Amino acid sequence: MENLAARLSCRTEHEPLHPLISQKIRWQPDLSFRPFNYTAAPIIENMGSTVGTSSVVKPSPTAFVGAPMEKSSKASLIKELVALGLLKAVAAPFERVKLLLQNQKDIIKSGRLHKPYNGILHCFATTIRNEGIFSLWRGYTAMTTGHVSATVIRFGIFQYTKILDDTQWSYTRVVVSSYVASAATQFLVYPFLYAATRMATDVKTTGSNTGDRQFNCMIDVFRKTLKSDGIVGLYRGFNITLGELVTMGVLSKGLNPWKQHYSYILRNNFLSRHMVELGFWISGNMATYPLDTVSRRMMMTSGSGTVKYKSTVHAIGQIMKTEGVKTFYNGAGAEILACAANRATLLLMIYVADVIRAAKEK
Repeated sequence: MENLAARLSCRTEHEPLHPLISQKIRWQPDLSFRPFNYTAAPIIENMGSTVGTSSVVKPSPTAFVGAPMEKSSKASLIKELVALGLLKAVAAPFERVKLLLQNQKDIIKSGRLHKPYNGILHCFATTIRNEGIFSLWRGYTAMTTGHVSATVIRFGIFQYTKILDDTQWSYTRVVVSSYVASAATQFLVYPFLYAATRMATDVKTTGSNTGDRQFNCMIDVFRKTLKSDGIVGLYRGFNITLGELVTMGVLSKGLNPWKQHYSYILRNNFLSRHMVELGFWISGNMATYPLDTVSRRMMMTSGSGTVKYKSTVHAIGQIMKTEGVKTFYNGAGAEILACAANRATLLLMIYVADVIRAAKEK
């Protein structure tokens, strides 16, 4: 244990110069547990070093590299994908509860839920009682498929940027390219985001005539949506996610120096430093949570026969007018619990990896 503590202390001491993958994550939705966002937030860095005011920089911002894409080997990629799947599996129950609370108004209107949930515990209890405990992972397959796809896409972009490593890019070009890469990745995996959201909110009610689900699987979601709404139905709410992406990038760019400052102060306190990082992570998610709510609510109108919201602005106005501002934060408590579960699992994985590494060196 003394050797392990020494290793942790040594690694923590040098982390400001050699950040871990978990430190590079920040508020990137790739490992954020706002459900099913897959693109890395465009934080303009060069392999962990923040870009300053210089007009010429290297072409490898974090949005291209993207945690967990620190190493380019295929073996490392597979390990990172396995770790990502494990992190998502741990947080999946909180994710589904978050989505149920966030979209319960639309679920009630569809007739699949008779009355609102009274809170996180009541939502957990009701879901387990009516559908079984394994139903908490409903939508996990679509969610993981989207995350894996986005990770592989960023891996391909990273390989391409390595070819251009000797090319000198202006700061403006890096910024624009970073956002374009993130938006393109989001566009490619957004249908999985939609499918995961619809499956997670597909409540199985009690009773002989209402016990069947609306969707049987991810493919069934695609098939029924394409039949009723066409390809547009799979991308309903996409515009607001781009706004969420930009907002996340701006917030991260502005507050990241403060996070680095406190992480450096607590560099010798492993647990406290990660608690500070968790606090920044949650703050970033809460700042953009209303945009996420609007996106989910717009998704719920696909396949309903009639489109309730004419545009993103119309959706925001109607939700605020009929349900109040508080509705934009429905399910935020479950989101915070999901972030905490993710961070706890990440710390456990780091601890286990160090134990195994220390055992091998003896």
